[in-house]
Amino acid sequence: MKAMSAISCSLFSAVLIIGMLPDGAAHAQSAGCAISRASDGNQIFRCPGGVNITAERGASFTLTDRNRDGSPDSLSLRRKAALVDVDSNQHRGGFQVVTPQAIAAVRGTQWAVDVKGDTTSVLVTRGRVGVRRPTGSAVVLGPGEGVDVTSGTAALIVRTWPAPRVAALLSRLGQ
Repeated sequence: MKAMSAISCSLFSAVLIIGMLPDGAAHAQSAGCAISRASDGNQIFRCPGGVNITAERGASFTLTDRNRDGSPDSLSLRRKAALVDVDSNQHRGGFQVVTPQAIAAVRGTQWAVDVKGDTTSVLVTRGRVGVRRPTGSAVVLGPGEGVDVTSGTAALIVRTWPAPRVAALLSRLGQ
């Protein structure tokens, strides 16, 4: 009986602790990420394998380590923005951000993804990122380029983003 009570207490404590963590933090911890909170409320994840993620305050997301190598390789972002920085010298395999409208994947770079309503916006700050809808052809973005992805089949249009738009998104991510 005592053993059962101790197990129940431990399970309750674990559920309570996980429930108190910010959205996505429990998954990130299982991937071995160190989590901190910036003064603006953004969450910062420093993960093994050269993966660093800044999630905007209030972002809804999940980190996943699909290949179970101790480093996350996927971010499922449902709301708000995240800045992803992947060091290809440390991270083996690709990394992708999956949103309701788009999949943005790379080998090593830095880029921001923003989900607002029925639009996903992707901006590359360093390197190259392939962006596509869940079905369809990909476009490749370079530094300073972005794309807005909505549901449907219209061609994705790559644009050089104006400085005010870049600054607005990056400032939300503490950059």
